[in-house]
Amino acid sequence: MELIKQNSQTRIFKSLIVIFLGSILLAISAKVKIPFYPVPMTMQTFVVLFLGLSFGYKIGLATVSLYLIEGIIGLPVFSNSPERGIGLVYFTGPTMGYLVGFLFACLLASFVKIEDNYVMIFLKLILSVSTIYILGIVWLGVIIGWDKPLIELGVKPFLLAEIFKIILLTVLAKKIFRFRKFI
Repeated sequence: MELIKQNSQTRIFKSLIVIFLGSILLAISAKVKIPFYPVPMTMQTFVVLFLGLSFGYKIGLATVSLYLIEGIIGLPVFSNSPERGIGLVYFTGPTMGYLVGFLFACLLASFVKIEDNYVMIFLKLILSVSTIYILGIVWLGVIIGWDKPLIELGVKPFLLAEIFKIILLTVLAKKIFRFRKFI
């Protein structure tokens, strides 16, 4: 009985470490800007999907939630913060829909299975990342108005970068599953 309790405590401790380190990785991925066309690319969506793929929905959602809480309480973890604001004011700005979409994308990415072929993995990751943009556009419409070219402003500039990241994740997915054994 004592051994079961120790194993459980060890798993909880490992999970907390992964959640904390994952939130740091997500914050770093928001700050690193890679030159790309037509806009610089961050690796945030890559890391969000990676978390879902590698650790499943429980650890992935906990990690993304911690990241969002860190930003909401004022830590400058979001892309373009502190330059464009911090905390709840930044969170509820034009990017809130995208940030909330991280939770759904991470959840959906966790449904990719090692048995899936590469086409199925690619399609599931496309669906996952699409939730970020769908929620982002909905919130952007609320903030700036539905009469604006929302797809042109909030999706189109990022499409090439997203396709690149999803192809990369698709190729790496079966190797990424090894991380699940860590937890």
